[in-house]
Amino acid sequence: CSAGANKPVLTLFTKKPCPLCDEAKEVLEPYKRRFVLQEVDITLPENSAWYEKYKYDIPVFHLNGKFLMKHRVDTQKLEEQLRKVELQSD
Repeated sequence: CSAGANKPVLTLFTKKPCPLCDEAKEVLEPYKRRFVLQEVDITLPENSAWYEKYKYDIPVFHLNGKFLMKHRVDTQKLEEQLRKVELQSD
């Protein structure tokens, strides 16, 4: 079964602690079967480029490597983009 293989990847740029990130993950809960959530801790040394870019903006989300949204989950935008990706993979 390769159901997970063609799911889009939603990347969450985060750090600890991040109350907004925790809130965002709760908002994402109903959608989570539609994507693979990948978390990137921007405070890790190997992620310093992301830290420089996003230190004042987390949570930041990328969908399949492209910037999607920041600060809060825009469910309308997420829904729209997920639908686009799902249509492309059919």
